[in-house]
Parts: sequence; structure tokens; C-alpha cells
Amino acid sequence: MALVCRPRAQLSGMLVSLLGWVLSCLTTYLPQWKNLNLELNELEIWTMGLWQACVVQEEGGMQCKDFDSFLALPPELRISRILMFVSNGLGLLGLLLSGFGLDCLKIGGRQQELKKRLLLLGGMFFWMSGITVIVPVSWVAHSTVQEFWDESIPDIVPRWDFGEALFIGWLAGFCLILGGSLLNCTRCSTEGLPSSVHLAAAELQEQCQRLETESRP
Repeated sequence: MALVCRPRAQLSGMLVSLLGWVLSCLTTYLPQWKNLNLELNELEIWTMGLWQACVVQEEGGMQCKDFDSFLALPPELRISRILMFVSNGLGLLGLLLSGFGLDCLKIGGRQQELKKRLLLLGGMFFWMSGITVIVPVSWVAHSTVQEFWDESIPDIVPRWDFGEALFIGWLAGFCLILGGSLLNCTRCSTEGLPSSVHLAAAELQEQCQRLETESRP
């Protein structure tokens, strides 16, 4: 039963990790990390991402402007750019390594130890990728909360709020960590299987030899 469920669990881990990686890439380029709704003009919504600021109008659609300087950005946005790139790279490495370590892949079928190591390494890359997504998203969310409740800012000044990209980033990190955990669990569950299979084969061979001996005149 474990031999049958293991490939399904590995495939589930790969699919969940792939979903997390796609959401991580999407979070990197979405401009909705922060939202600003002006009370004086409710028809306009300002948004800010890692690369550009946009204004959304009901009649005119969305207009965006790229940031002119990387150094002029707030520190949380500068570090978030770097961490999101690192996360996307780690997730891609995790997909490549885990793909070669799957049981359903016939390539390298005789090198089971190597496939186990690739699966374990891919799962660890998914863990690091998930953590590297959650850190910048949570940092931007924390700074947004601090600015929102800053008493030194007059009440008439509009406050930034959470954007949709933050929630997508949290979901991406959760999927990457969950997918890596599934892959590593299936890898660990295979460690005791070969010995049990060899033991059963040895017992079967011993019984056959015993029957053959007893059947002789």
C-alpha cells in the first residue's frame, strides 16, 4: 500500500510546490502590495508594488509608473525585491531537483539513493523558498501596520492598507512549505521499505527451498 501511495504523495507535493512557486512569481510583479483609498476621491485607488506605483480609476483603467531609483525606495521594498528573487530561484531549483527524484520518473531508476537525496534536497529548497517569501511579505505588512497606527501622522493624511499581493504571498509561502514537507515525508517513508521487501523475498525463497526439499524422494 505504501508503494502505491508514495508516488501519489510525491506528485501531490510537486503540484502544491509548483502552485506556490507560480504564486511567488506572481507576487513579485503584482503592484498591489499596498493600497491607498483617497476619501476625497473614492473613484481612485492608489497601489504600490516592488516595481511601480499605480492609480486605478473606474473610468480610465489603470495607469502605472515605474520607480525611478532603487536606492530611493523604502528599505522594506528594497530588501523585498532581493528576497523575492532569491525565493523564485530557490523554488525553481527545488522543482528541478525534486522532479529528477520522483519515483515515477524512469531516469536513474537504478540509483535510488541518488533519487532520495535529490528529493530531500528539493524539499529543503522548497522550505527555504517558502520562508524567503513569507519574510518580505510579513515585513511589508508590519511596516504598513506601524504607519497606519502612527499617531504622529495627522488623521487627515491617507493611510496605506494591505494589498492583495500580500495575501497571495502568504499563500505562496504556505504552499511551498507544505509541498516540501510532503516530498520529504515520502522520502523518509521509503527508508524502511527496501529491507522489508528483501526480508519478504528471503522468506519466500526459504519456503520454496523447504517445499522443494520435502518433495524430493
